[in-house]
Amino acid sequence: MDADLQTLEQRITDLEIKASFAEDTVEQLNAVVVRQQAQIERLIRELVELRDRTSAEPGAARTLRDELPPHY
Repeated sequence: MDADLQTLEQRITDLEIKASFAEDTVEQLNAVVVRQQAQIERLIRELVELRDRTSAEPGAARTLRDELPPHY
């Protein structure tokens, strides 16, 4: 009976260790998701700003020839 109790206690301890590692992993992944969401929101703002800037410029319909350096 004593061996069964020790085995059960060891199994519980092992499960607690695994649960602790799993909780740590979930917290790390959550931090990554939060950081990526902030990046996505920043990139969306930049995209909207660029879109607004290009649509607000006069003569926005430019060609590749307009982009050539002055020495051509």
